[in-house]
Amino acid sequence: MLPFARVSVIGLGLIGSSIARAVRATMPTVALSGHDADPAVRARVAELGLVDDLADTATAAVTDADLVILCVPPGRIGEVATAIADELPADAIVSDVGSAKVRVLAELVAALPGRKVVPAHPVAGTERSGPDAGFATLFEGRWCIVTPPADADPIAVERISEFWRRLGSQVETMDAAHHDRVLAVTSHLPHLIAYTIVGTASDMEEVTASEVIKYSAGGFRDFTRIAASDPTMWRDVFLSNREAVLEMLQRFTEDLTALQRAIRWGDGDALFDLFTRTRAVRRSILETGQDDPAPDFGRRH
Repeated sequence: MLPFARVSVIGLGLIGSSIARAVRATMPTVALSGHDADPAVRARVAELGLVDDLADTATAAVTDADLVILCVPPGRIGEVATAIADELPADAIVSDVGSAKVRVLAELVAALPGRKVVPAHPVAGTERSGPDAGFATLFEGRWCIVTPPADADPIAVERISEFWRRLGSQVETMDAAHHDRVLAVTSHLPHLIAYTIVGTASDMEEVTASEVIKYSAGGFRDFTRIAASDPTMWRDVFLSNREAVLEMLQRFTEDLTALQRAIRWGDGDALFDLFTRTRAVRRSILETGQDDPAPDFGRRH
């Protein structure tokens, strides 16, 4: 039995359009409705035929849904939840896809008192955005972390979990605060570092007369891929998860200072020990199937 019969996706960019495509591929009898605040995106979604019913407003998109997934930047979650509250069916479950959970959960519960709220975070994505960037297999083999409130209906939690399993994800349930600390170090801090390094290189570009771009090595190219992610979404992520990000940033700053000291004093043993430990982390990621072991990170030459 399918976990949901009528799914509404609000926000049809990379993640939202990928959900629509994945539902089409794995649960073809599910009725799909959707909305995006950008008229140009709605026009493109209509051309692509991603949903059965494309609404001009978020309110109209949820009127008969039994699952509503908010795929909007974290900064708009409360606003959109408030907008749909009056038309949301009484038994509908509301979820989201954001990578910062404590603030999002609080805003959803405040905007939708007494409703079934079960946030989730599919740990998947690319640096691209928009409805053309989505694809049906985005979530296959990836983790989806479900972060229900303490008083959540267990059946609602299981229905959300089963929905993501149907899309190919491995599902883990986690407290929202713990989720935010974990993602601060595994996702948010790496993005912050990437934005910083690419920004520094951009400043240096004037000094080095285009040599930063011309002689970009693989490491810098990988940083630019991360730094090309949606600026609106990542601005909201850092503001939504500021406490955990600042905690991890302080820890990183301390570790970076220790590394700086080792280089200054020529402490090769300290450098070798660190690089050995980090190499082992890479092997563990490959062993758990979370990345491609192909040479040169799978680049085509």
